[in-house]
Amino acid sequence: MQTDIDPRSLIGRRALDRDGSKIGTVDEVYLDDATGVPEWAAVRTGLFTRDAFVPLEPSELVNEELRVPFKKSLIRDAPDFGVGRHLSPEQELQLYHHYGMDVPRSDEEPQPPPERDFGGGLSDGEEGSGPASGRS
Repeated sequence: MQTDIDPRSLIGRRALDRDGSKIGTVDEVYLDDATGVPEWAAVRTGLFTRDAFVPLEPSELVNEELRVPFKKSLIRDAPDFGVGRHLSPEQELQLYHHYGMDVPRSDEEPQPPPERDFGGGLSDGEEGSGPASGRS
């Protein structure tokens, strides 16, 4: 996905699965702690107001909608960690495995998170992903 997009601009956009079926609406965007790059989106599926985490890297923004290249059933079965909190490295690993994705590896030393404040959720010193914007 385009990494130059303001993560807050994704909030509220419709999310569609690989077949074009509506999954739900983007509720939050989670940034990688080390790079500040948008990494995960929490999509409100409407099922008991549950949010499902979807990876942003293979997803695309097409006609103002987030296109996620996975089946709706796989997305709805994603691990549920709740929203508004930091994703731990273990939780991210579970998500990568759930979607059958390779875990990204960095040859560089981890860098501190960028000096941005999108509503909290980032931890101090722990790598993982934190929300770019929380619900009020």
